[in-house]
Amino acid sequence: MSPQAGRALVLTSNYPRWPGDSTTPFVLALTAHLHSRGWLSHVLAPHAPGAARHEVLDGVPVSRFRYFWPESAETVCYGGGALVNLRKKPSNYFKLPALVAAELAATLRYAVKERVDLIHAHWSVPQGFVATTVARMLGLPSVVTVHGGDVFALGSGVITVFKRLALEKASIVTVNSSATEAAVRSISSRVTDLRRIPMGVDVNTRADPAVVRSIRAAHAAEGPLLVFVGRIVEEKGIFDLVEMMSVLRERQTDARLLLIGEGQDRPLVEERVARAGLGDRVRMTGWVEASVVPSYLAAADIVLAPSRPAPDGWIEAQGLSIIEAMAAAKPVIATRLGGIADSITDGETGVLVAPGEPAQLARAVESLLSDPEHGHRMGLRARATSVDKFSHEVVTDAFTRAYNDAVTAGRRLEGGAR
Repeated sequence: MSPQAGRALVLTSNYPRWPGDSTTPFVLALTAHLHSRGWLSHVLAPHAPGAARHEVLDGVPVSRFRYFWPESAETVCYGGGALVNLRKKPSNYFKLPALVAAELAATLRYAVKERVDLIHAHWSVPQGFVATTVARMLGLPSVVTVHGGDVFALGSGVITVFKRLALEKASIVTVNSSATEAAVRSISSRVTDLRRIPMGVDVNTRADPAVVRSIRAAHAAEGPLLVFVGRIVEEKGIFDLVEMMSVLRERQTDARLLLIGEGQDRPLVEERVARAGLGDRVRMTGWVEASVVPSYLAAADIVLAPSRPAPDGWIEAQGLSIIEAMAAAKPVIATRLGGIADSITDGETGVLVAPGEPAQLARAVESLLSDPEHGHRMGLRARATSVDKFSHEVVTDAFTRAYNDAVTAGRRLEGGAR
């Protein structure tokens, strides 16, 4: 471990509830890497039914604060994320004041108890507002990381006020893409230090050759295998993929589609697949362990990521599954939306099509399948991009600088006040 750089309190509403949880672990990965650089972190997250109040994951201690009773009523976060849960069950909005109040009290308590040097919030609301409020009370620097959904959606006047306060009070604000940066600047022009730092991926994962062979034997038949990894929800373009498969069948392209993930729209997808008579061409695995995903990517001929805008304003801010596919040296077909173009250069490191256009997806698939060597070269260039721009090492370097700069600036202000 590096010499201790400082102590950080990390606030997040998205964090694995237990080892092997389906919750995307990107905040855990970043925090663990910062921990290894000497930034000893304590994570504070909302409690969830069945989760431990206190535990250590990947060497990082996490505490989960209660905010509603009984615990079965703690339904704002997890299971697809707060935005999905608010959309599915509007009554969750009535629980937000309790969540914010509990998070505020817990943040103040742990910041004092742990004698932290910095508070880092993931998402501008409510974590960013809570972090900057407590940081100013205690005279601490704060970093607010905006992931996209918190600025693209939740656009009511009151919530926007809290977003603006968080962004303007933070010592440093980080965003994961150019699209997120534009959204932040549209909310406030008074952000003092705004940095574009994407979330990172493990570019050194290895597929298991035996698992890859079994995946292809089970799902690819004799034709090419198309793979999607992500939440099974409309905004991920899942219905466009089903329609794309109908188009490919009409054109007599003998491809198979494998949908990897879980989500609220799975029953609707299954119904649509059955109605279209695509049961022999489209299969769903449900949620799989993160350790197995590299083998599914390695088994793919093409990886698809056809995200589209959601009715509440959400768009794909970065798309970590896209970058994981790039790291696996696979050609990716994605949509020209949000921050995706920050990762993919059309025709060079992947293919971009318009959102909501299954026919365009089908044509792009046929084009790549007709020239496998071109797809191979595209995948190699994509991997090089993922290593250069999105590896955990590169991203951790950028966040380490942000932490150090925030603390240094805070000390200068403290010295000036004296």
